[in-house]
Amino acid sequence: MGITGLLIFILIGALAGWLAGLIVKGYGFGLLGDIVIGIIGAILGGYVFGLLGISLGGGLLGTIVSATIGAVLLLFLIRFLRRV
Repeated sequence: MGITGLLIFILIGALAGWLAGLIVKGYGFGLLGDIVIGIIGAILGGYVFGLLGISLGGGLLGTIVSATIGAVLLLFLIRFLRRV
């Protein structure tokens, strides 16, 4: 992965983390936190969609949707673990 691919990966992670923070009210972690949540969410989303046999396509929109849904799942998991 070159520098361009890495920058795109970070930007998609930031966007997915920010969107997930908007969807799951009250969970904003700042820019760096949103990037981390988005990147981990992208991995989680890809894994979950793969288990379910769902393909959102290889395009940018499918990647953002998958990463955002994974980040939302991650934020719900964080919220659950904080309450336990």
